[in-house]
Amino acid sequence: MAITTKRVLIYRLGSLGDTLIALPALHLIARAFPQAERRMLTNFPVNVKAPAAAAILENSNLVHGYFRYVVGMRSPRELLSLWWQLLRWRPQVLVYVGSARGVESARRDAKFFRLCGIKHLIGIPLTEDMQQNRWEQQTRTFEPEGERLTRNLAELGDAHLEDPASWDLRLTDAEHVRAEQAIAAAADSPVIAVSVGTKVQSKDWGRENWRALLYRLAPLYPNHALVLCGAPEEAEASDFAADGWKQSSSTPVINLCGLLNPRESAAVFAQARIFVGHDSGPMHLAAAVQTPCVAIFAARNKPRVWFPYGKQHRIVYHQTDCWGCGLETCIIEKKRCLTSITVDEVITEVRAVLG
Repeated sequence: MAITTKRVLIYRLGSLGDTLIALPALHLIARAFPQAERRMLTNFPVNVKAPAAAAILENSNLVHGYFRYVVGMRSPRELLSLWWQLLRWRPQVLVYVGSARGVESARRDAKFFRLCGIKHLIGIPLTEDMQQNRWEQQTRTFEPEGERLTRNLAELGDAHLEDPASWDLRLTDAEHVRAEQAIAAAADSPVIAVSVGTKVQSKDWGRENWRALLYRLAPLYPNHALVLCGAPEEAEASDFAADGWKQSSSTPVINLCGLLNPRESAAVFAQARIFVGHDSGPMHLAAAVQTPCVAIFAARNKPRVWFPYGKQHRIVYHQTDCWGCGLETCIIEKKRCLTSITVDEVITEVRAVLG
């Protein structure tokens, strides 16, 4: 199949974190079909804080092109247009790297792709086991999402999730140079990278907590520079948090919110000793470049499913009795799974990484 296949369609929706968690699957597909043109059917961003997959995979050679999909599309005209685009391109293989939306939804997707003339469908989760993150008795935790995705692609081979190369964004020399220029004010100081932003209210630890954390961290690491990354809309909140650092340290503070694209931000994180942030896209960027993360998680998702992959990371997660709610806005419980996390807990995890 790998020798004769000329066109492979990859189905993956989502934004920054969703794309990054699928990196091992994308590397696996590239190894399985090295000579094929690989295009992705994906959504374009509906949120300015959520970059499209193209912004993350550009220059990686993992994907060669894109077909646009509108999430929740119900227009017969638009579906017909998409069907015609795919039919004309004539992909021989579909590799499904989609999120779990139920077996019935997967069956509808399979029917649509067959109507597009695609004969070989790989990874469509047509069973409950393929849909679910397995409970791992040995670790007494749930299977990471990146592992579930690649398990469903087992016919393509081993995804080697433990290998850093499976998470490689293939950053270019130009992207590394841009990152060096962006943090030039840090000079030779080691860097602590922080991102205080998140797309949803239920994941937000709170600006006062971030300010207090940075106020406490600065004197513990007096020779370090602070770098903050995120979307343009997070610049003000980052400045507010950074004031805590400035009150107890005179070392450089560099706010890069809105100044770098996602790949340039990844290159900045690659130069940091540690990344501290929410469950967010920037956290997954830092993990992809193998920078140790201290990640502050709400309990809206099952534990470990969306944690950064690797033993070098430290997770702060309180499993309250309402865990797994999936809420984007938490009003009734007032985010107690998250607001119960103390500054002291986070500092303990930072010190576990940095000493």
